[in-house]
Amino acid sequence: QVQLVESGGGLVQAGGSLRLSCAASGQTFSSYAMGWFRQAPGKEREFVATISWSGGSTYYADSVKGRFTISRDNAKNTVYLQMNSLKPEDTAVYYCNAVKTGEDSVSVIPKSAPYNYWGQGTQVTVSL
Repeated sequence: QVQLVESGGGLVQAGGSLRLSCAASGQTFSSYAMGWFRQAPGKEREFVATISWSGGSTYYADSVKGRFTISRDNAKNTVYLQMNSLKPEDTAVYYCNAVKTGEDSVSVIPKSAPYNYWGQGTQVTVSL
């Protein structure tokens, strides 16, 4: 089992940047594919980005491509989401997601997300 703790959320003006972190504990972090999801008020939770367990592959939702960057540091058991050029529509609670897998692929998280491990979320608010 793995425990996930997100941090780094906050209030930022449109056009600004934030970096979210997700610290994992419990088991071998490097065996886990990782991802970020978000949920805005009144909307369903949606996929944002994912990174393979090796860090060699990443995949993004079209809405954040070119603005957000997912990365990981397996030595620190942490995955990051660098968010640049933030827009008001990026306002949401951001959740970290993890699944243990032998498949070094970005397809794992989107397919299995509801059944994976989740963090408690961190609020990101982007003002005009």
